[in-house]
Amino acid sequence: MTHALVSIITPCYNGKKYLDNYFQSILAQTYRPLELIFINDGSTDQTEEIALSYRTKLMDCGIAFEYIYQKNKGQAAALNRGLKLFRGDYLTWPDADDVMKPTCIERKVDYLERHPNVGIVVSNGTYYDPNSGKTTDVMNEVYTGPLNIFENLLDIKQIPGVPSQYMVSRSLLKKCYPDFNIYESRAGQNWQILVPCASNSLAGVINEDLFTITEHQDSHSRQKKTIEQEYQRWEDFTDILHHAIDCSNCNRDHYHKVVNINKFRQEFYYAVKACDKKKMKECLSGIKENGGKVQLKEKLLYIKHRLKRAWK
Repeated sequence: MTHALVSIITPCYNGKKYLDNYFQSILAQTYRPLELIFINDGSTDQTEEIALSYRTKLMDCGIAFEYIYQKNKGQAAALNRGLKLFRGDYLTWPDADDVMKPTCIERKVDYLERHPNVGIVVSNGTYYDPNSGKTTDVMNEVYTGPLNIFENLLDIKQIPGVPSQYMVSRSLLKKCYPDFNIYESRAGQNWQILVPCASNSLAGVINEDLFTITEHQDSHSRQKKTIEQEYQRWEDFTDILHHAIDCSNCNRDHYHKVVNINKFRQEFYYAVKACDKKKMKECLSGIKENGGKVQLKEKLLYIKHRLKRAWK
């Protein structure tokens, strides 16, 4: 019996601390055939040396290996390089600091093969904090699928956009991106794939911990940001979502407004922290202009800050 080919695409920038665990998890996968496309996004550490040291081991285990170096352009641009090359019937795109459990790919392929009407599958996994030794589930609830996760992804609700969680079929991705070219932004790469795919297919669910993400204190996502940086983060993320919606099977005008409302709501609470009455007013106006409803709590917070300023 011929098995479907699974492609793994991983962009990496300065990943030397994580790569041995990453490659060992690839070698330990119980599923074959696999192809690994590893994109070195302009690393300045020993990423290339470590990655290439695994070439023979991967090939000896029957895993096709493609190594590509590019000048640093960000993960979305790196992922695009891989998307032009992958040959698989299914695609997964874990980060270089993620560790997949041995049955991670096998379980996902098995689900998709048994549910041919579903083009995307999501599993649970764990976050690991090396300082405390504690693990927490990526998904806090047990789901029965298949699920419509489109709105969850747009609103960042229960189901997050962690790449190791997902596997998508080539046919579904091609339906969303006939040229396999996603929007390139330095702010991220996952929602460009996940949102359009979720708009065209329900998502199967595997309620098992099939991967581990180590939470690094020095990671970009955990570094403390200024209020201005938080505003910019939401501007950039909303930009990604708007481009993803434009490639989605949905009421685009409606969902463009949905993500705008979410952005203004998130920025409002940062403005509260900064005691920025002008920004608060701007955010509340933005919510209303996009058809959203200003919550009572938000009205009271705005009034409180207006009164506080008036009494000074």
